[in-house]
Amino acid sequence: MSANCPECDAEITLTKPMRGEIIVCPDCGVELEVTNENPLALELAPQEEEDWGE
Repeated sequence: MSANCPECDAEITLTKPMRGEIIVCPDCGVELEVTNENPLALELAPQEEEDWGE
């Protein structure tokens, strides 16, 4: 299964995608989250918030 990176439009192929899986685009290096398995859909992974102990 393949989908395009939403950041750089590179084609990314995954053999066994799992919803919620975080992958890295081999072209631009951005972290992507698998949001759907069939058809394969990728979105930018949510950035983790820093915890400053507040």
